[in-house]
Amino acid sequence: MIRVNLLGGERQKVKASAVTFDINQRITAACVLVVVVSALGIGWWYWSLSQTSTRLDEEIAAAQQEQVRLQAVLAEVREFEQRRGQLQQRVALIEQLRSGQSVPVQILDHVSRSLPDTLWLTQMSEKQSELTIQGRSGTLIELSDFVANLGESELLTRPIEIVDSKVESVTPAATGGPQGPATEVISFTVKAKVAGAPGAKPAAPAGGAR
Repeated sequence: MIRVNLLGGERQKVKASAVTFDINQRITAACVLVVVVSALGIGWWYWSLSQTSTRLDEEIAAAQQEQVRLQAVLAEVREFEQRRGQLQQRVALIEQLRSGQSVPVQILDHVSRSLPDTLWLTQMSEKQSELTIQGRSGTLIELSDFVANLGESELLTRPIEIVDSKVESVTPAATGGPQGPATEVISFTVKAKVAGAPGAKPAAPAGGAR
């Protein structure tokens, strides 16, 4: 009697079907894994780009604020440079005017700077390089200070001579003031030689007598 093993063939078919199903599952799982990894990669890349874009926007905003601040600083610097240039021009002009002043103008400026508070001049003249100054003073100390101040300039030779001084009574009306009682003042005349003039004596040392 011939026996045919039918179960063996069926088992082989079941095994083949199982193997085929297992391979399909693996391929599907691999594809799903690739898709998930790709999605995660794209998501991370997008998040990274968003972070970079946000950081760049913040840096651009900060740079724009710094630019505005620097523009204000530059405007102040330009204004300062302009003012400094104007001041330098004024100083140069003043120095030029001073250097171009004539001797009489320089002497007049020095005399005006030498006046004490309660001393005033009534007349000033120059003849043959000799300067004559007439005026009135409230005290002898003021007159002495005036003569000492005159001798501090190299424009005039020392000693400065007080050729006349006397006490006078002067009313405020005589000097342009209101009516009032007369006061005593010292009327004086001072003479000095202009430096470099014929007959002028050499200036004494700064620490010498005046």
